[in-house]
Amino acid sequence: MYSLNLVLVEPEIPQNTGNVARTCAVTGASLHLVEPMGFKIDDKKLKRAGLDYWHMLDIHYHASLEDFMKTIEGKPFYCFSTKAPLVYTEVQYPDEVYLLFGKETAGLPEEFLKSHLERTVRIPMINDARSLNLSNSVAIGAYEVLRQWGFPDLSLYGKFANV
Repeated sequence: MYSLNLVLVEPEIPQNTGNVARTCAVTGASLHLVEPMGFKIDDKKLKRAGLDYWHMLDIHYHASLEDFMKTIEGKPFYCFSTKAPLVYTEVQYPDEVYLLFGKETAGLPEEFLKSHLERTVRIPMINDARSLNLSNSVAIGAYEVLRQWGFPDLSLYGKFANV
């Protein structure tokens, strides 16, 4: 059984978290929010970005990165970072996986990344760029995992209304 878990560690911008929530809702991924967050979960900007998908979310809250890591002990995870030695497409993602993304201004803590270097991947970009937007990075990572899994339980073909 496939289980995709998208993890935001200390997110700061409600609109990004709302966009990630929408990505989770439309893909069936679970959303994990690790505190502290730079906003309250009832923030209007957060809800607006997630639109009317909140009822479709499987959402989990964690008091800290340390607490989160205790809950997934022994389970596979990958950290996304601009500092990573591997490209995100070089990994074969297992059937149950957690993708971790750090806060917008600083990413994941460097000491944490150094202790999990073999599980740290990057999205390629030009040298002079700082980083991609958080919600874009999450979508890229999520859809690579889903592509490798053959897009389980997702509608692969659309249709026109008047055809």
